[in-house]
Amino acid sequence: MKAHGGYRNLKSYQMATIIYDLTVEFCKRYIDKYSRTRDQMVQAARSGRQNIAEGSQASGTSEKTEIKLIGVARASLEELLADYEDFLRQRGLELWEKDHPKARKVRALAYKSDKSYTTYMSYLENPERAANCLICLIHQANFLLDRQLQALDKSFVEQGGYTENLFKRRLEARRR
Repeated sequence: MKAHGGYRNLKSYQMATIIYDLTVEFCKRYIDKYSRTRDQMVQAARSGRQNIAEGSQASGTSEKTEIKLIGVARASLEELLADYEDFLRQRGLELWEKDHPKARKVRALAYKSDKSYTTYMSYLENPERAANCLICLIHQANFLLDRQLQALDKSFVEQGGYTENLFKRRLEARRR
């Protein structure tokens, strides 16, 4: 069995954790506690994080499952992205473009080696800043997940999966 797990060291997992924690706080502050949207946003953020962990752990015996779960994480964050964009649009708030000066400031924080939930807390002071900050973070996490999926796909094509390699070893053992 190949080495697996280690998801806590993945930048995608670390970013998804920050997104999850900030989303919980965002929803407490700005989304009605009885709203179905609130539950769905928190669950989408949680799913993004948890599926990275589950996929990483499953990779020891199934690269296919890992790829599938990382894809689910990516899809969950895309759903959350749409929720934040809806939030801004429905309230007539500004959506920062990628090169907006405020978006650039948020994006620059990604290069801090010690970033965490608290790195972004000041952005939660008002709903427009908070939603835009989270949109920036989700774009960054999605970029990381896209690269992770490309690397997993390449590895699977070049090296095969666990079952395929196990079968090859079994045939080899029979030949001896």
